[in-house]
Amino acid sequence: MNKDLLTYIETMIIPKYAEFDKGHDIEHVKTVIGESLKLAEKCGVNLDYAYVIAAYHDLGLCEGRELHHIVSGKILEFDIQLRQWFSLEEIKIMKEAIEDHRASSKNPPRSIYGKIVAEADRDIIPLKIIKRTIQYSIKNTPSPDKESHWKHLVEHMKEKYAEGGYIKLWFDNSKNTERLNELRKIIADNKQLRNIFEDLYSKELSEQCPVL
Repeated sequence: MNKDLLTYIETMIIPKYAEFDKGHDIEHVKTVIGESLKLAEKCGVNLDYAYVIAAYHDLGLCEGRELHHIVSGKILEFDIQLRQWFSLEEIKIMKEAIEDHRASSKNPPRSIYGKIVAEADRDIIPLKIIKRTIQYSIKNTPSPDKESHWKHLVEHMKEKYAEGGYIKLWFDNSKNTERLNELRKIIADNKQLRNIFEDLYSKELSEQCPVL
């Protein structure tokens, strides 16, 4: 991989994720980068592409969640620094991959790179997914009413991750497949999901408002 490119991304792009919520912070982008590189290596495709796509994939959150995949693609497209290392055609491929990574997209990714970043972004670890959903709810719909956050969690889990949900996986026998099945068992058991919510919600509040 290009060392100058790595330095630019590590110093100028990844730090931007410190501005986002805990579910989309620096830890998240580094996880997506790591998984993307593993998948790209297995597929025998360009590692620099996979790295850049993963690094930029959520930058559009600076303008909100709804169109973040589109905005992220534009941020990459208009980053003049990238033209030191990539042609306009290569930048277009990476831009499209970012646009295609969103889980709720109704169309499949247009390239292997879109599938790679989409799969890497899933990062399905049941407790982590539930925790990130609670964190997002608290940050974006602040309310002293715990039940509103519980309702948001249940609705999001059913809409996205439960049987019939919109999430899609693009690689057979990936670790995400097994973990999604684990998460679906939790979602189907309302009592277990509630117990996990109570524990994680209390911990999240205690971290935000530590006792002095």
